[in-house]
Amino acid sequence: MNYNYRLLSKEQVFGEMKIDVIRELGAECGVTDFAVLSGADASEERTAAWFLASASGYGDVCAVDPDGSRRVAYANSHGSVRPAVVCGDLSELPCKTVKDISGFEEAEFGEYPQNAADRALAGTLEQEFAEGMLRTTGKLYQAQYEEFQYEGAKYIRVPYALEKTCVLSNGKSCKTGDAVWIEVSPVKWLYDAKANLLISRRILTSGVLFSAENYYNGDFEKTAVYVYLNTTLAEDLVPSVLSDMTLEEQAEYEENRKKEMRRKNPYGLTFGEVSEEDIIRGAIESDVPVFLHGPSSEGKSARVKQIDPTCEILYLRNATPDSLNGRSVYNQATGEMIDIPPTWFKKVQAKCEREPDKPHVVFFDEINNALPSIQGMAFNIVLDREVNGIWKLPDNARIVAAGNDMQDSLAAQQLAAPFFNRFAHVYINTTTEKWLKWARESRIHPAIYAYIAYKQGETLRSKYDGEKPNADPRKWEMASKMLYATGRPEMLRSLIGEDITEEFVQFCSQPVITLEDVLRGNYSDSELEKLNTSQRYATTVGLTQAADEEVEIVRAFVSKLGEEFRAVFDSFARPEEKK
Repeated sequence: MNYNYRLLSKEQVFGEMKIDVIRELGAECGVTDFAVLSGADASEERTAAWFLASASGYGDVCAVDPDGSRRVAYANSHGSVRPAVVCGDLSELPCKTVKDISGFEEAEFGEYPQNAADRALAGTLEQEFAEGMLRTTGKLYQAQYEEFQYEGAKYIRVPYALEKTCVLSNGKSCKTGDAVWIEVSPVKWLYDAKANLLISRRILTSGVLFSAENYYNGDFEKTAVYVYLNTTLAEDLVPSVLSDMTLEEQAEYEENRKKEMRRKNPYGLTFGEVSEEDIIRGAIESDVPVFLHGPSSEGKSARVKQIDPTCEILYLRNATPDSLNGRSVYNQATGEMIDIPPTWFKKVQAKCEREPDKPHVVFFDEINNALPSIQGMAFNIVLDREVNGIWKLPDNARIVAAGNDMQDSLAAQQLAAPFFNRFAHVYINTTTEKWLKWARESRIHPAIYAYIAYKQGETLRSKYDGEKPNADPRKWEMASKMLYATGRPEMLRSLIGEDITEEFVQFCSQPVITLEDVLRGNYSDSELEKLNTSQRYATTVGLTQAADEEVEIVRAFVSKLGEEFRAVFDSFARPEEKK
């Protein structure tokens, strides 16, 4: 049977025709892990923005922000969907219903990938997948994700491919290249009897194209998202049927499969490459002190802040015994000495007490530029997890240290062997590819991003001679801030030097089509024909800064420049697709 899937209208969410479900529960909508992996930008409250079916009146489409407020989006953009089903009576649908505490009937109708499996189960599923031990149901979601069955449940495997780290409902952080296992489970809907609608409780998926046109007149049934809802999503919601093996046969099959897997991997380990960030995160999670090596411009502190944005940073080069270890003062009233803990310790202690289930990082920066006496105090803190032999670090405090190698800093001193051996060691190397990925996520000025990509990293660094400014990753971040604030590229000579600034100015002076031009369709075929090879290349690499939901639109545009430029775009914008 065919069902009529739709999106809610602006009037049903914000207007006088607001439906009861929205009136009572609000427009904020929770989001599934599968939607987050598809591109939904989940808030801390686990809500996200979602499309409506109405036009804004200016050729754009109406949408709902994560906080439930009204917003608009480009008609030809990709976004999240919270589907609704036209339904006069729940008896029309093959669903299970219960009375919800909010007063609405809740229905379980259809199945869809929603929540991520916990870490232990995900590790088991990944290992069995690698060994070819998982059985399939024969079903594909979104025509690409194969459905597997395991111990009576169903899962899909999603290789995370977005350029930003996301956090799932189980607390796991995912980055590009991670494989995530999502359980297929019944979809829960709320029934609005007056509106004759079932509305999904949560946003089910994201990355869905709303319209192939860049202007929307409100004719919803002619949009790409309407077709998607009533073809791809409608088919995906139909539950698959597990194997017709008997319970005894299933039990025997599972036991034999587990035995075979144990023989091939007796320790139950997960194999594969790990990044610098993986090691840092793993050390923090396992309470192993970790030391980050590398020049001062390589973003060591930025990597730590990605894991713990509120980490407590101690610059040991400028530390004093009192600031690191606390001090003792004489109490004239009692005639006794009073020990006062250092400020950083009190801050860490307070954070750890507020969030006892979350690790909080104490970051000893420039540790090998510190005086030997300060290094010795830091060593005692690392070794004994104790400050001044008095105050114990909280159990959920974690230690990270960083320093410059001796060849990179004249002030650096070699760490004593016992101190060195107390750490796991990570040697930071910021490649051009990693810097461009970070720049996309960090809103580095598009002109700077395009220039570094255009030069293929040649000017990411320049030699330091102690007399004139030189370029390095940190200087380019500073240059981005200055360029945003002033709009004057010539000013960058104070940061990156005369020669690179002159070349940067020349690069910025050539005609290119910007990302904003592409998204708004602000270009003509004649303009494209006038671009020479160098300008087409500069245009292409500048467009690789596109957000994930913009990639398909931009890729289609780049194809107009030539297939060779589309290949360049793909290699820059989504390097993981080449693997």
